[in-house]
Amino acid sequence: MSRPLGALAATLALLTPALAPGAPPPPAPAIHIEDVAAFYRLYDAAGGHPTPETLQHDYLDAGSPGLRRLASLRKVTGPAIAEAIARRPEIYAGARRCMTVLPAARRRETAALRRLAQLYPQAQFPPITIAVGRGKPVGVTDETGVMIGLEALCAVTWLEPDPEARLTHVLAHEYAHAQQAIAAPAFYNKPNPTVLEASLIEGAAEFTAELISGSVSERWLQAANRGHELAIETAFAADEDSTDLSRWLYNGTLSQPGDNGYWVGYRIAKAYYRNARDKRRALAEILGMTDAKAFLARSGWRPGIALPD
Repeated sequence: MSRPLGALAATLALLTPALAPGAPPPPAPAIHIEDVAAFYRLYDAAGGHPTPETLQHDYLDAGSPGLRRLASLRKVTGPAIAEAIARRPEIYAGARRCMTVLPAARRRETAALRRLAQLYPQAQFPPITIAVGRGKPVGVTDETGVMIGLEALCAVTWLEPDPEARLTHVLAHEYAHAQQAIAAPAFYNKPNPTVLEASLIEGAAEFTAELISGSVSERWLQAANRGHELAIETAFAADEDSTDLSRWLYNGTLSQPGDNGYWVGYRIAKAYYRNARDKRRALAEILGMTDAKAFLARSGWRPGIALPD
């Protein structure tokens, strides 16, 4: 059950450092949503079946820098989008429910990222781009910014059901990744991370998302794993040095949840933060982590540890 907003606010107030009174609002990134409108203009004009050529020349090639970056990183082409529309038309029709809340989600995300700037003064603010792609991935983040595929994000059945909240919390998670990519690029971009390393990257982003937006991106795990902490985390500890991530990370689908590594990594990051006297320094160490084993040793985490909500 969700905690009342008042209780959540009280908890966050205890966990985060006080902010200077009268300080000017911190900066926030540009959040681009215009590519979504451009896509649906073409989509509607073609009766839901835009041609590969139209998608390539009138949408991708004419799109924002973030859309073009997404296309180059994840092989998003006009033909690939057209094929995805033909194969899964319901994803593109269904994404309209997320499209309608984009302005409100942008306002909420701006507030969340201003909070990030207050808690993490060294934050940098590359842009966020929300666009429409080939049905995957949900999100891509590097030092240049955050790129979200709206149709993929909206199609996941087990994430936060309210689309505005879903966008807010997922964007907060991804923006934490942008900070990791800037602060610790070798660790964030390690080609073959261990289960522990990858879980701490994702868990740090989940913890940061909760701190700045009020919830993690994969909230279902909080309820699903309650009462099973010791068993799950004992199994995790046995696998933490493995480079086979398939049991713990990136194993969900649009309809089947996964990602227990996100949850364990979140709990390790939360233990680290709760045990730290200097919260601002702790968040910087969470986002700038370079040594997973050393971070784990300092966190105070152990399998099954009690961590109050």
